[in-house]
Amino acid sequence: MKLGVYTAVLHDRDLPAALDVVKDLGLEGAEINAGGFLPPVHIPIDDVLTSQSARDDYLGLFADRGVALAGLNCNGNPLHPNPAIGPRHAEDLRRAIRAAGALGQTRVVTMSGLPGGEPGATVPNWVVNAWSSGALDVLDHQWNSVVVPFWREIDRLAADSGVQVAIEMHPQNVVFNPPTLQRLVERTGATHVGAEMDPSHLFWQGMDPVAAVEHLGDLVLHAAAKDVRINEEHARVYGVLDERFRRLRPDEDRVNLGGDEWVNEWPQDSAWDFVAVGRGHDAAFWARFLRALHAVDPNMAVNIEHEDVSLGRIEGLQVAASTLTTAREEAGLG
Repeated sequence: MKLGVYTAVLHDRDLPAALDVVKDLGLEGAEINAGGFLPPVHIPIDDVLTSQSARDDYLGLFADRGVALAGLNCNGNPLHPNPAIGPRHAEDLRRAIRAAGALGQTRVVTMSGLPGGEPGATVPNWVVNAWSSGALDVLDHQWNSVVVPFWREIDRLAADSGVQVAIEMHPQNVVFNPPTLQRLVERTGATHVGAEMDPSHLFWQGMDPVAAVEHLGDLVLHAAAKDVRINEEHARVYGVLDERFRRLRPDEDRVNLGGDEWVNEWPQDSAWDFVAVGRGHDAAFWARFLRALHAVDPNMAVNIEHEDVSLGRIEGLQVAASTLTTAREEAGLG
């Protein structure tokens, strides 16, 4: 089992410098963003797709530092009904799959996406609690007309490329928990699609990530290490579904998600927060998590995703790496 870093948090530096950070942390792998919500800062994807010498040079950067390329990441919304967003993210995913195959990689991480709720829709529609027949009508349209055809296509492309596509079970997507992941695989007949097990989004939805791994079994293809702290004093009042976010102004520092969609500012008194690995759940939990993953695949990659805004980039990675390294030792997998 290799521990590594998803290098989006290191987009402030070039790839060689980012790989030096990974190596200095005592970790073994680097997962690289290849498009979607974020630009492919750490991979010259056009060159990789067209040139063997470019692929050799690129892989040489990893070999020189003794850090493995541990998957490509293309998180986005490939099913977004806005033509400025969905088609671009979908094409980024196709290119990431082809690039992974060309590089000898077998894992591409992405999200399932979220379509509109009806023909002609312009914005996504996330049905959380389908207590009304109208909500089920929305889900029928999304799955039958959009989700199944798209993911059948992606599964065929992945199979042709020798790649497995690992879906992050992320809220505001049609796949956000184990049952919806299984539904996608079953409805499409997919053989090259499964789960990227990111515990963070399962934590705040009230799930046990270890139980989720055991439930999904061989459908778990890849893993992230990202933690969540539930702020009980606020969660008791607000619950974990909270829309008290502030829209950032154009003159403020903000991250574009495609088209004219942007990341909003997190509530100050939030019900939960992303935190560095170990600041929400201790090493004992992470040891159980790693053991569960190892039982599925002893060679599974587990890559840190750092989104703790209270810590700097390197500081947060250091906290996470220390926790995971300890957890791997406690799990007897070191």
